[in-house]
Amino acid sequence: MAGKVHRLILFGILFLICGQPVTAQATIADSNTTRPVLAHSAGTFDTDRPALQHRNPRYRLCASDVIALTFPLTLEFDQTVSVQPDGFATLAGAGDIHLEGLTEQEAIPAIRTAYAEILHNPIVTIELKDFNKPYFTVSGQVFKPGKFDLRGYTTATEAIAMAGGFEDSAKHSQVLLFRRVKDSWLEVKNLDLKHILQGHSVNEDPQIRPGDMLFVPQNTISKAKKFIPNYGMGAYSEFHP
Repeated sequence: MAGKVHRLILFGILFLICGQPVTAQATIADSNTTRPVLAHSAGTFDTDRPALQHRNPRYRLCASDVIALTFPLTLEFDQTVSVQPDGFATLAGAGDIHLEGLTEQEAIPAIRTAYAEILHNPIVTIELKDFNKPYFTVSGQVFKPGKFDLRGYTTATEAIAMAGGFEDSAKHSQVLLFRRVKDSWLEVKNLDLKHILQGHSVNEDPQIRPGDMLFVPQNTISKAKKFIPNYGMGAYSEFHP
């Protein structure tokens, strides 16, 4: 009984010192607001989860894109320019400006700044005239290998169909999907399209993304076929040791 009383007294002292149980909600202040976080016994706080990415992002300018610039108040500066491989575009009277990676709305203030020295508070509009159309490639054992425009939602099996379908020598179960993750990093995935085309695991038929490449290898039988004699043609004499 005495031990129990001592434990209750100790708990009361700890409560008075801490001011609240260790699992209760506390608050921390950031630059604008005070938000609740859960304090753990280790003395750390839950970090904010990463912000969700914006859906339907706006198109960003790429190399070889062609844009038309219109200056309503100074028509002599109207022009059509191309984004060069290094991401720069040469503007008449304003020199080079880096536009690659910018949306049209982001490019407008950059262009206005470039002309600020020769035009007072310039007004400019941008129209995208030509751009890199999304594409994918299919190579290997298909009837029509090549580069294809990517228009709308397309799966790997649909991409193979657009390339004319599998040849008899194709290895359907080991199709390779190459996808560029970064400039110097390719991701490779093995696809069993034979299994999918048989109606199994159809949800595993991946969506093709811009720049993807599908490679269909040759099956083992067709590789060995050239080493197998054709017994239906020619004459064979009896072998005598």
